[in-house]
Amino acid sequence: MRATLLYGNGDVRVEAVPDPVLHEPTDALVEVTHSCVCGSDLWPYKSFPAIEAPIRMGHEFIGVVRESGAQVTGLRPGDRVIAPFVYSDNTCPHCARGVHTSCVNGGNWGARRPDGSVVDGGQGQYVRVPQADGTLVPVPADGATVEALAPALLALSDVMGTGHHAALGARVVPGAVAAVVGDGAVGLCGVLAARRLGAQRVILLGSSEPRWAVARKFGATDRVTVRGAQAAAEAVRELTAGLGADAVLECVGTREAFDTALAVARPGASVGYVGVPQDLKDGYAPLPIRPMFVRNVGLNGGIAPVRAYLPELLADVLDGTLDPSPVFDLELPLERAADAYRAMNDRTAIKVLLKP
Repeated sequence: MRATLLYGNGDVRVEAVPDPVLHEPTDALVEVTHSCVCGSDLWPYKSFPAIEAPIRMGHEFIGVVRESGAQVTGLRPGDRVIAPFVYSDNTCPHCARGVHTSCVNGGNWGARRPDGSVVDGGQGQYVRVPQADGTLVPVPADGATVEALAPALLALSDVMGTGHHAALGARVVPGAVAAVVGDGAVGLCGVLAARRLGAQRVILLGSSEPRWAVARKFGATDRVTVRGAQAAAEAVRELTAGLGADAVLECVGTREAFDTALAVARPGASVGYVGVPQDLKDGYAPLPIRPMFVRNVGLNGGIAPVRAYLPELLADVLDGTLDPSPVFDLELPLERAADAYRAMNDRTAIKVLLKP
């Protein structure tokens, strides 16, 4: 089969790799119908050193079950399914608490497992799915409906669930004024999530005109285009009668974005952070504890347990009350994955959908 491989900084190739087969009785084989490039894929794309053994890429996909192991009971060949961006058993103590990203039997797409095998990446023609019963979420709709809703369904595998996680972490409530730091696909989905949870106003911090158009479609009411924590805080206070935002969604991951999120928060607000942390030294970054303490600003977030949110978000997509599909503004065949990465890295596309 064909799959996307990363050989190093800026070097993405689509090449032939071995066809996947079932390894465990809890596995399933899924034919990928739609996958995509994530903003987090750009971090290794921009910084990974050249290597001889390439990395399998992609962690967002939907598809059709083609084969399942003897212990897979909730799926049948032909089922249309959504795969969250990590796999999990959905039964361990962490999963039971809704933290599927810490599943004791879970892992990442494209990673090497303890037995030496490599899990397939989502940007390919087929994927062997470990812990298939716990990972895959069937879509209760016919093929034509799934095809029509495919971009919205694909967004549920990561960015929509991640935006929702940021909104929950920020404690968005009906009537709130929310601020979203970042106008990437996650930030835009954060706008949509905040409105879904009842935010009366949503302020987007971002400067791209095409992305602002999507944000307005998703319900953003105001925009701040200045850079820097102090300037952004002044602009947000000007929009909020000097108060600041009730809830802040940090959707970038850089130190500047994090500082900005804390600066625009009003006293008593919460910041929901989901941007993959960058600018770190040994995994740590300074946290302004005293200013947060004095202003009673809370901090919640982390890696989004998308699997926990999928059932409710899927129901909303199927009944037409939720549509995150506009985050996809470019569609390319899998063979042009390198072009997809370049487009997102150059910010000429928000999010690129790939079709094998």
